[in-house]
Amino acid sequence: MLKRAAAVAAKDLRLSVSGGQGLVQAMLLGLLLIFLFSLSRPLGGQISGQAAGAIFWLASAFGLVLVFNDLFAIEEANGARIGILSSPAPVHCVWIGKGAAGLALLLVSQLVFLPATVAFLGQTVNGPVWLLAVTLLGADVGLVVIGALLGALSQGQAARESLLSVIVFPLLLPVLLAGITLFGFCFSVEEPGDYRNWLGLIFAFDCLFAGAGLFLFPFVYSGEE
Repeated sequence: MLKRAAAVAAKDLRLSVSGGQGLVQAMLLGLLLIFLFSLSRPLGGQISGQAAGAIFWLASAFGLVLVFNDLFAIEEANGARIGILSSPAPVHCVWIGKGAAGLALLLVSQLVFLPATVAFLGQTVNGPVWLLAVTLLGADVGLVVIGALLGALSQGQAARESLLSVIVFPLLLPVLLAGITLFGFCFSVEEPGDYRNWLGLIFAFDCLFAGAGLFLFPFVYSGEE
């Protein structure tokens, strides 16, 4: 199953990079949000580390919606979803493959967002670099697990194109709150607070929705067929 999931991820990455719509739109929207929020900086002042973390993760969440809308639109545009459902490969391969492709595209976007946050919002990474990296990877896993599950709901009917953005943000609140708090620790000059509970929240969130995705995705992806 992992081999087939890797094939789905490679196909999606190849098509997404060649088309470039989802990735480029996610980067442009995220950079626009970071720049617009930077205009709220007081003259000669500085935005707090937690506020900068909130802006970074807000840009990442909006980028997530664009990335997964584009990934699931690949099959819908060519009518390939019926062919995937008719193949002997487990439907879970699609969820795992699109989640892996979405994680790669989201990380690429964030490699642009993070320097922009430092430059436009006047931040410096003062906390442990490992905490920043673990928070980034752990929270991103939670984002793509939900994005890969709910992205299938936004396809099939033009009237439901905005459904992903409506549903996904309330579900992402716990992992976004944890990411914002931990990034605030990393941007702050003070000693990091009790980060273990926040890391535990991210880990629990990832495990919970990974299990939910494995169970629910076949019904969500093939519900209309």
